[in-house]
Amino acid sequence: MDAATLTYDTLRFGEFEDFPETSEPVWILGKEYNALTEKDEILSDVTSRLWFTYRKNFPPIGGTGPTSDTGWGCMLRCGQMILGEALVCRHLGRDWRWARDQKQREEYISILNAFIDKKDSYYSIHQIAQMGVGEGKPIGQWYGPNTVAQVLKKLAVFDTWSRLVVHVAMDNTVVIEEIKRLCMPWLDIAGEAEGMGELNGCLEGACALAEEETALWKPLVLLIPLRLGLSDINEAYIETLKQCFMLPQSLGVIGGKPNSAHYFIGYVGEELIYLDPHTTQPAVEPCEDSQVPDETYHCQHPPCRMHICELDPSIAALSCKRGGLPMFELVDSQPSHMVSVDALNLTPDFSDSDRLERFFDSEDEEFEILSL
Repeated sequence: MDAATLTYDTLRFGEFEDFPETSEPVWILGKEYNALTEKDEILSDVTSRLWFTYRKNFPPIGGTGPTSDTGWGCMLRCGQMILGEALVCRHLGRDWRWARDQKQREEYISILNAFIDKKDSYYSIHQIAQMGVGEGKPIGQWYGPNTVAQVLKKLAVFDTWSRLVVHVAMDNTVVIEEIKRLCMPWLDIAGEAEGMGELNGCLEGACALAEEETALWKPLVLLIPLRLGLSDINEAYIETLKQCFMLPQSLGVIGGKPNSAHYFIGYVGEELIYLDPHTTQPAVEPCEDSQVPDETYHCQHPPCRMHICELDPSIAALSCKRGGLPMFELVDSQPSHMVSVDALNLTPDFSDSDRLERFFDSEDEEFEILSL
């Protein structure tokens, strides 16, 4: 049997270990906890993250395709989780907490509706699977972290409510110039300011843009596909990887084991804390008043943990370079060897599949190997 079709049921709560009694700090997406005195706060934080799992009995993908993503959709669900965390931070704030049977805010309902398993939801399994065809992934095929990052980047273009900029930093390089251009689009019309003294003039020159486009900074989701070793993670990167979860802006890491993806949200000691999508639940239909039955979108048992050395070296992360061995480069302008998106003249409908195939490497195993 293909390993990608294996699944198991994480809803058997008795199989889960309680959170460890330890004096070591617990980090969850930029927040530090004490496991001895703040266990309830830890579990509340974890439960409040959106938990997207396998679903069954949803409308066929593409009209005639699968009605369940069991066995192949785990990385797609992890992509939904990392983007869902970005939307929660964007519209509700990092300190927002979910509680069962509590009347939810409209923004929360709108976020959930963006992920409902139907074709017209922005980030549904249907949209991700069909957009992945342009990345060379047939519907029903397992994704790697690079492919799901590229697909989320393309889908975010159409989400006019959240107005997120999703940027995928390729070749282990974050180019500041690219991020400025994406997050401050008015600079392209006004002319980039040489100093703070020219800022007002630039804003005046940008007045022809739509009002929402003149914000000084559009919200950014920065995804960095990385390979941190050959078959196993290089231990030189372990401390740096841990520090990713200490960033206040952290959205976590998607990765896991071969053909088995997880959404990593923190760590304690030498163990990573993660949400596991390998549970098949019935598809959810919104109520007539647009409310969404949401209990199955929150993990209400102690989170899963795995030793950091068990992590597959192929990941996608919002990362940092503070201390330890850097996992990527941070440069001011685009190196001459890198291809610019603008040079390909890509448009929002991303219809030029040939150009996309040349620019976006859809083979998730072909990362540059980072080494000492």
